[in-house]
Parts: sequence; structure tokens; C-alpha cells
Amino acid sequence: MAGPAEITVCPGCGSRLPAVDGPVHAYMTASPACWAAFNAVMAREYSDPALMAVHRLSVDAWAVQHPGDGSRRAIQSVGLHLARLMVQIDQGLEGEAANAAMLGFAARKGDLPELPPRAAYAMTVAEVVGSEAPDVHAAAVRRWAASVWADWSDQHDFIRGWAQQG
Repeated sequence: MAGPAEITVCPGCGSRLPAVDGPVHAYMTASPACWAAFNAVMAREYSDPALMAVHRLSVDAWAVQHPGDGSRRAIQSVGLHLARLMVQIDQGLEGEAANAAMLGFAARKGDLPELPPRAAYAMTVAEVVGSEAPDVHAAAVRRWAASVWADWSDQHDFIRGWAQQG
């Protein structure tokens, strides 16, 4: 009889997932298990056009939970994805409108400072990856994105102000 699977804790988001060997993101700090879970969520969304409505929320939630290696691109990634979460959650932008906002923000990404990483997150990709039915997946992603935005509440005023500068 096999024993319980070894659990790994992601250094970025703190998710607890069964250990896997495999690749990790190029500059966002994540465990192989967390990267694999995120890629499973991406595969599900790309395979079902109805899930593209929550796709950007998934990308943004995962990205801001993995602040990365301290490089300029990692710093910019957190700020840009946090700003796109803001326009989706605060302003209700979706799809191409949310993407257009992010492209506008990207023109000014050079002035984004490094934001302090979170000590913990209330919800991670670990709570989304098992949500296979499309409606359950979409609801889980929306909860995840709202939770991540709430986890960054001390940076809301900064992100809103930075976003309005453009």
C-alpha cells in the first residue's frame, strides 16, 4: 500500500500541493507543483472558449502571488498584473478591455517600484486546479482573483494612483 504523497509548499504563494518533478517559471518564484497546477488551469481555460472570460483573472492572480527573482521584469510583472486585477475587479473591465488597459500600463512599467511580498495568501491555485466543471472553475477563479486582490489591500491606493497617472 502506497503512503501519502509528499506535499510541497510553493515559495511564491504558499500553496500546498503533491510534489512533482518538473520545470518552473523562468523568473517567477514557484514550486514545480504550483507551476504544473497553474499550467493545468491554463490548459482547461484554453480548451473551453467559455472559460476565456476568467482567463485573465487566473493569469493575474497567479502572477501577483509569485513575485519572482527581484529582477526588473519580475517587479514589473507584479505591478502590471496587480493593476489589471484592479481594473477587472474594481472597474468591471473584461476581456479585451482589460487587456487594453494592461497594454497602456505596460508603456509606463519602468516606473513601477518593487512591492512588498505578501506573507501569506488566503487562496491559491491549489484551490482552483481541481475545479474541473466549467461553471465551478469559473466561480473558483473569480473567488481566487477577489481573494488575491484583497490580500494586496495595503497596495490598493498605490496601484489605483499609479494606474490613473497614464
